[in-house]
Amino acid sequence: HRNDCRSLQQFKIASFRKVRLMIRNIVRGVLRFVLLFVFRIKIVGAENVDTGAGVIIAPNHKSNWDPVMLGIAIKRKVLFLAKSELFKNKLIGNFLKSLGAFPIERGRGDIGAVKTALKVLDKGEALLIFPEGKRVKNEDDDVSAKTGVVMIASHAKVPVVPVYISGNYRWMSKITVTFGTPIDILEGVEGKLSKDAMQEKADMVLKTIRSLKV
Repeated sequence: HRNDCRSLQQFKIASFRKVRLMIRNIVRGVLRFVLLFVFRIKIVGAENVDTGAGVIIAPNHKSNWDPVMLGIAIKRKVLFLAKSELFKNKLIGNFLKSLGAFPIERGRGDIGAVKTALKVLDKGEALLIFPEGKRVKNEDDDVSAKTGVVMIASHAKVPVVPVYISGNYRWMSKITVTFGTPIDILEGVEGKLSKDAMQEKADMVLKTIRSLKV
């Protein structure tokens, strides 16, 4: 009887995963159709992401459309961190989860989110993190990079792919998504990264991202 219950539970979990994958694929397909209709999209260097191994995708962030745009620009499955406030509404929260999002408490040391991120990367999946930590519409503003990308990349020992989304989200505007060469965060590093070294690496990643602007 116990084995039957365990088998039933495993069947339910497997069925739920299949349904969630089906929903993600349907949503992704619909969003891709809509965005390709609304914008003129050009994708450059996507092969830098399609490695089949764990990787952090680090783009600039100026709009709530950015995760959606990257979701259709990248062929492989992408998971991403989203501010926990968005999950308070069950409908929106479930929708975001179907797209591969999981919540993080901004401005706090969210250990749970970091552990989830490391598990995702350890499984060889792609994780999307915005180094700026928030939307930045004017890059002339003095915004320093958050160190989360460097911290997670160094612990998971995975490369960081810088990405720049150029253009404005307006009707029939040209949007160019440029993927740069993967960055090895641990290159030239001996031992554990200090706080200053981590910030220096984070600033380097952000500078590289902005150098991809077209």
